[in-house]
Amino acid sequence: MRIDKYLWCVRHFKTRTIATTACKKGHIKVNGQVVKPSREVFATDKIELRKNQINYSLTVLDIPPNRVGAKLVDIYRVDTTPKSAFESQELLKFAKDHYRKKGTGRPTKKDRRDIDDIYKENES
Repeated sequence: MRIDKYLWCVRHFKTRTIATTACKKGHIKVNGQVVKPSREVFATDKIELRKNQINYSLTVLDIPPNRVGAKLVDIYRVDTTPKSAFESQELLKFAKDHYRKKGTGRPTKKDRRDIDDIYKENES
């Protein structure tokens, strides 16, 4: 089965077109190599994909006959994504809270200290 179709079947992408585009942009790797959308996927392949600023790691267990329900997805793949990848997504949410709109001027000393405190908390 093609990699774009596989990722669509196991519900990582909403449409095959989006999966194909991700492959063409180089966001999908199979066994450490960037692949084209037509690359065949086999059991035991390791897939790495970047979606929504998170690097997902998957291991192919079996090839589904067609698109499967959300409850059946774990039969065909194992998600080996580390928890740290999702924690970095949480940090991005905090960064957006301190985003200053254009035209509001430079940060004050207090704003700067608050921003520095957030970075220090995230590093430790």
